Amino acid sequence: MATRIGVLALQGAFREHGRALRRLGAEAVEVRTPADLETVDALVIPGGESTTIDKLLDWSRLREPLVARLEAGMPAFGTCAGLIVLAREAEDATPDQRLLGLIDLTARRNGYGRQVRSFEAPVALAGETEPMHGVFIRAPRIVRVGDGVEVVATLDGDPVAAASGAIMVCAFHPELAGDDRLHRRFLASVEAAARAA
Repeated sequence: MATRIGVLALQGAFREHGRALRRLGAEAVEVRTPADLETVDALVIPGGESTTIDKLLDWSRLREPLVARLEAGMPAFGTCAGLIVLAREAEDATPDQRLLGLIDLTARRNGYGRQVRSFEAPVALAGETEPMHGVFIRAPRIVRVGDGVEVVATLDGDPVAAASGAIMVCAFHPELAGDDRLHRRFLASVEAAARAA
């Protein structure tokens, strides 16, 4: 039976994440309501704009059930703005922005520059010799990694992807690169969590 992965479909590149997951044999489900969330084994939180995603979690009534599922161990993969949403801290969060605080790192919004400073670069994946193509669009920068957080990918020696327990995040857009290795790692962690349950 295919793993059923939700993709938060309130904003951002959720369709591209769905395509990447389907290429790897997972069933990708767009999540917009608490009822949608109940049907999935894990969740991808895509890029977009982190303060908007924060507001949309309340508007859709997803915040409380999402927090409950994540705190109970549901795996999640946050990319770009999704990294900020899942982070413990954001240096420049707006005063009313509420982070989920599920991975012990600090992010800086637009840490690599605004939209006009977007760029593409090879990213070093931990444990692999072949770099991954990184697409950085108004990308957050990981400025602090807490104890117990594994650095999964680096750019010029700085962390750009990290994992802790059932949570994985990356600063760039792997769904736009045509390279599914991070999605494959996420699916492997979902399957490991299912076996341990």
